[in-house]
Amino acid sequence: MLELLFENMPLVLLIAGLVLMGLEALSPGAHLIVIGVALVGAGLIGVLFPSPLSPFVLAALTLAIGLAAAYVYNEFDFYGGKGTAQTTDSSSLAGSTGYVTETVTTRNGEVKLDQGGFAPYYSARSTSGTIEEGDEIIVLDPGGGNVLTVESLSAIGEDEIDRALAEGAAQADAQAEETDSEQSSADTEAETETEKSS
Repeated sequence: MLELLFENMPLVLLIAGLVLMGLEALSPGAHLIVIGVALVGAGLIGVLFPSPLSPFVLAALTLAIGLAAAYVYNEFDFYGGKGTAQTTDSSSLAGSTGYVTETVTTRNGEVKLDQGGFAPYYSARSTSGTIEEGDEIIVLDPGGGNVLTVESLSAIGEDEIDRALAEGAAQADAQAEETDSEQSSADTEAETETEKSS
C-alpha cells in the first residue's frame, strides 16, 4: 500500500492541492490557496515529467512553489486591495455596511457587504421586521460568520452626534435668517430715509 502511494505521489499531490484550492473557494481568506498551489504545481510537474522523482525532490518542488505562491499571494493582495484591512475573523464583520440582495426577515435573507472580500455575500437575519431588497444595512452581530444579524441603516435612530449636528445646523439656519431679516429691515429703513429726504 505504501509503495503504491509513493509510485503515485505526483497524482496524490495534485488531488490534495485541488481539494485545498476548493476548500479555499468555500472559505476565502483561510490561506489554503498557497498550499494548494504548491501541491498542484509539484503534482503537475511530477505527472508531466514521469521520471522517477523521489519524495524528497517532490518535497523540494512543493516548498519552492509554495514560497513563490506565498510571495505572489502577499504581493498582489487578492482579497482586499493594498493597504486595506482584511477580514481575519468573523468578529471583524461587526459594524460593516452593505445592502440587501435578498429580502431579510427574522429568519433568513442575504446581504452583500461593502468590504466583504472575495465572497461578500452572507446569509443574514434582522433583529425585527423585514428589510427589503436594496436597503442599506449594518452588521450588528457577526454570528460566527455563518448568519449575520443586521439592521437597516434607516431604522437606526439618531445618536448624540447626529442630534448635535442637526442642532448646530438649525442654529446656523436661524442665525442666517436673523441676519437676512436685519439686513432687509436696514435696507427698508435706508429706502424710507432716502424717500423722505427727496
